[in-house]
Amino acid sequence: KKKGNIFLETWHGTPLKKLVFDQEEVMGASPLYKAQFYKQSRVWDYLVSANHFSSEAFRSAFLFDKEILEYGYPRNDILHRDNKEEIAARIRKKLKIPEGKKTILYAPTWRDNEYYGHGKYKFALHLDLRLLRKELGEDYVVLLRTHYFIADSLDVTGVEDFAINVSKYDDISELYLVSDMLITDYSSVFFDFANLKRPILFYTYDLDKYRDMIRGFYLDIETEVPGPLLYTNEEVVEAIKHIEDISSEYQEKYDAFYERFCSLEDGHAAEKIAREVFC
Repeated sequence: KKKGNIFLETWHGTPLKKLVFDQEEVMGASPLYKAQFYKQSRVWDYLVSANHFSSEAFRSAFLFDKEILEYGYPRNDILHRDNKEEIAARIRKKLKIPEGKKTILYAPTWRDNEYYGHGKYKFALHLDLRLLRKELGEDYVVLLRTHYFIADSLDVTGVEDFAINVSKYDDISELYLVSDMLITDYSSVFFDFANLKRPILFYTYDLDKYRDMIRGFYLDIETEVPGPLLYTNEEVVEAIKHIEDISSEYQEKYDAFYERFCSLEDGHAAEKIAREVFC
């Protein structure tokens, strides 16, 4: 960092998975990862956080003792704009989502123990797109969004009229706007998507292994997330078919989750942070 420069670290989401110094072992990373992260993070002057929960996790995981700006994420400002429906209509047209179809965003994370090399992770699609197309294809389309760490390409051969690969789409926040519900596993995307107060399903087919052997969580995923944990494709299908009932069942838990993790998000995070740092 040059003398006189200000380094504002925006990070990329509220953490479910344990990070850096809170991890006993960082799988798939260089042996020097923690030392390199520590060195790089010493140049940060400010760190952006969406909530107090994140701030506490960041203090621990990054060994960070400078100022944390707890104002919400600028990238989520779009989710609170008055014209977000207009933006969504434009994105639906851009993605060629059929008129009248509801949209499911499937956004899983990577598996730390499945990789080709440092930062290049394997991914096997466990969501049965053919089953979902058979059971839900008349009413829905699926947007597939893998993590940018994942090196494998998704194959949607045979279900092109039902599944759209949006893994290379620039702004995931725009994908949130066009999605009627989210299916994820352990990705932090659900914290951001919850700003829209739309249904979230958790397809956690490898929960015990991932939580207990691979990564570890900051939250008790079985009691604190705002949607059901699903372990089979059949359970996913049934949950989507009964999404209104599930939304009602989880409403109280969702409201508490929103208050804890999203209540600082008001569409003005960028403005507040800029005023704090540069004015």
